Amino acid sequence: MTDVVDSDELLRRIRRARACAMREERTWHARSEELSATDPKGARDATVRKMSYEAVVTVLDEILTPGKHSPEG
Repeated sequence: MTDVVDSDELLRRIRRARACAMREERTWHARSEELSATDPKGARDATVRKMSYEAVVTVLDEILTPGKHSPEG
């Protein structure tokens, strides 16, 4: 990426990425619940994906709002 962007554009991009990660987190959470009764391995995989997106949201939250997540949890 060679484009130079200003801070407002960077914030917009981070917010879009956060919104996308939140949608994916909800999608994989629902998928995990759907699969829990019929496909435990698939449900576990979906849970891992949900947790991955949850971590991305946490990191982007910290960038957008420093201190929002305390070190304790």
